[in-house]
Amino acid sequence: MNKNSHTKPAEDDCHDKTAAPLQGVRVVDMSTVLMGPVATQVLGDYGADVIKVEPVEGDVMRHAGASRSPRMGSMYLANGRNKRSVVLDIKQPAGLAAVLRLCERADLFIHNVRPIAMARAGLGYADLRAVNPSIVYVAMVGYGSDGPYANQPAFDDIIQAGTGVSSLFMRASQTEPAFVPLTMADRITGLTAAHAAIAALFMRQRTGRGQAVEVPMFETMVQTVLGDHMGGQAFIPPAGDMGYERLLTAHRRPFRTLDGHIAATPYNDKQFRAFFAAIGHADELAHNPLMATQSQRARNYHEVYRQLADIFATRTTDEWLALCRAHEVPCMRVSAIDDLVDDPHLRSVGFFEETEHPQEGRIRQMRPSTRWSTADVSIRRQPPRVGEHSLEVLREAGYGEAELAAMLASGATVDGCTEAQPG
Repeated sequence: MNKNSHTKPAEDDCHDKTAAPLQGVRVVDMSTVLMGPVATQVLGDYGADVIKVEPVEGDVMRHAGASRSPRMGSMYLANGRNKRSVVLDIKQPAGLAAVLRLCERADLFIHNVRPIAMARAGLGYADLRAVNPSIVYVAMVGYGSDGPYANQPAFDDIIQAGTGVSSLFMRASQTEPAFVPLTMADRITGLTAAHAAIAALFMRQRTGRGQAVEVPMFETMVQTVLGDHMGGQAFIPPAGDMGYERLLTAHRRPFRTLDGHIAATPYNDKQFRAFFAAIGHADELAHNPLMATQSQRARNYHEVYRQLADIFATRTTDEWLALCRAHEVPCMRVSAIDDLVDDPHLRSVGFFEETEHPQEGRIRQMRPSTRWSTADVSIRRQPPRVGEHSLEVLREAGYGEAELAAMLASGATVDGCTEAQPG
């Protein structure tokens, strides 16, 4: 924690029984769209005071998904909690000066704008270090800054294509290249940035030194993809082709049953023996040269999954679920996304929280997935409107009423508590 930090407790925090892991850490968040907001949501869930600095029109992700009112779309609601929103127009001197003043007392500054643009705006690492030498500066970028792609724009689809994710569909199923229907690269990079930020804060606590941390989407996702598929290229000279066969066989997919689909994965020798014994084919497995042992299956995944597909087609989904669970074979029914809101396990663990949002009425949110024995990791603040905390945060930074009035008049900031929210 920066010695100048003076995090204000959340006004709606009713969880006084324990401290949050990052309580007292102040974050100035100039990230937009998704990968940055995912990272700062994690930090906010862990108790950091996340000050989300937005342009007058707000983060573009506020428009994504279903909505009841302008700039409060469902994707924003899912990533905007545990933050305070401040509008600052950094194109105006007063707006830029305000960001720098906030950074004087911040522990962490995070953004996902191209570094050349941040430097041009006067918000590069050197600029922030000049006002706060101990600040941790996290830049989330498309590509590492010392490579030839450095200044190219990047979005989730672009990174999925460039890191081999899209082509894996061709190799596995002989189909056209495809995108995973999730913002996978944004979310994985956001999580990577969150743990990098926490590690940098921990290092600063030990050494007293801040630093700049760069988190590139491209390299992060290449590491993710090749963690599975490096294959023979892990050796010099290469010991074989790239790709992990188990993940690339066309038969590795949910198995069709008599009345639906099931995902089931007998994986180790114990599970395979238990599964084939339960269906009355123990001897057949023992004498099958393709799948009797783990090492044999590792060389014949395509045929293993083909045979499993034929077997699962002979019974109903419920019959297979009962059999697999009775013999500790991992399995799940194939759920539609619509099923998850009423999933019995998620209901039992209280995963979805229904709360009253001050402006949006009753909303459903997903609580932080981790559970802590003595720490408060929870939803303490509802996703704010654009500029809802502008005046509150600027007053904490030492701005007087005359200065605030001048900034409001010039449009350098906006009071989201009183301003109409345009579409």
